[in-house]
Amino acid sequence: MSHNFEAAVMPPASRPNTASVSELEAHLGYWLRFVSNHVSHSFQKKAEANGVTVSEWVVLREMFRLGCTSPTVLAQVAGMSKGAVSKLIDRLESKGMVSKSILLADRRQHSIELTSEGEALVPVLAGIADQNDEEFFGKLPQQLREDLLEALKEVARTHQLKSVPLN
Repeated sequence: MSHNFEAAVMPPASRPNTASVSELEAHLGYWLRFVSNHVSHSFQKKAEANGVTVSEWVVLREMFRLGCTSPTVLAQVAGMSKGAVSKLIDRLESKGMVSKSILLADRRQHSIELTSEGEALVPVLAGIADQNDEEFFGKLPQQLREDLLEALKEVARTHQLKSVPLN
């Protein structure tokens, strides 16, 4: 079977308004996504080598900061739905990194906390995250790194971005 791709694609000269179409690489969003995908993929492989996904790492890190907490609070601070957090907690519990306790006053509520294994893993993964950042951004001058961080935080504040990106 022969395909005639030439017939399906208009030559550039016959396309209307080609001068008004910006190049893909001219967009900050393109470069942010391009770099972010590579940084995230690199960290994902390193996290998975330590037995957790990036989403699980986010939950572990927040639980490390919060101490004993509830799934509802964890969902709020992590910017995730209660359902997503519940699934992550269940997975982490099955891996022996999180323990759940039913509150006696209201059997529908649980408290959650890191096990000693989960607590020991957080500093390891934080160090790996730091190394991953250094691998990608370490060649940038310190002032440029600080300016880039502040610029991205300002974009997040301006657009009221609250949920943690996990993909």
